[in-house]
Amino acid sequence: MKTVSVIIPTYNYARFLAEAIDSALAQTYAPLEIIVVDDGSTDATPEVLAAYGDRIRVIRQKNAGVATARNAGIAAARGDCLAFLDSDDAWYPRKLELQMPRFEADPALGLVHCGAETIDSAGRTLSTSVGGMEGRVAEAMLRMDREVIAPQGSSIVVPKRVAEEIGGFDPRLPPSEDWDFCYRVAARYRVGYVAEVLVRYRLHGHGIHHNIARMERAMLLAFEKAFADPAMQPLRRTSYGRLHRILAGCYFQSREPANFARNLLESLRYDPRNIGYFATWPLRVILRRRARSAA
Repeated sequence: MKTVSVIIPTYNYARFLAEAIDSALAQTYAPLEIIVVDDGSTDATPEVLAAYGDRIRVIRQKNAGVATARNAGIAAARGDCLAFLDSDDAWYPRKLELQMPRFEADPALGLVHCGAETIDSAGRTLSTSVGGMEGRVAEAMLRMDREVIAPQGSSIVVPKRVAEEIGGFDPRLPPSEDWDFCYRVAARYRVGYVAEVLVRYRLHGHGIHHNIARMERAMLLAFEKAFADPAMQPLRRTSYGRLHRILAGCYFQSREPANFARNLLESLRYDPRNIGYFATWPLRVILRRRARSAA
């Protein structure tokens, strides 16, 4: 039976951290170890960690970002496989029990992910999703037109040898280091999927994903890396068009008209077919606003 090291990076999330650790300790497929990497927290994180004694391993480092924290966990891990859990998320008890047999059935898999429930800061359910993909999914990730692997930071289990082979997480890419890591695995290996809700992914106002400009820079760099592969060039214009379309929507929601317009034009420059999407934008906005008003 393969062993699992759970890696929990954390930075100033003391209010959520115990729930994450408890959910890892409660797994019916018991992990070999739970490694918490404290990325220079200045809140009550040390006190939370101290309460667990030797039930967890703690690594402390100066604040360097989640990618560096995860890489420290990878380097220290002793398990055959690595299961990543963000410290503001949580797992259901059977997560590892249902994922690990996929590796036994198909040792060639490079990653196994699962369905997720999105919750708010108080733990209330906002939505659920079991629409992930399996098999050869690298091209689907580049198309960006459907859910493939999400939430990447807390749903994935990866053989340690695979994480080491691809070089771990790229610290240049917050908040898109998760996407880049999963893409680089998917570019080399088939992916497995458990279509059950096994992760509680917390959506709250303090996450790094709310910095759209930072996300834009990170995804453009991740795309630059991905499209350095000549085999992916046929997807380039479609993928960049879709990425800028998504970014335009994010900037619209955050009421940044200049950045919205810039990404709209970039989307059309790469893929003029997106004109239909943007032409119907006002109607969709009106319908969404009406639906919210009626709710």
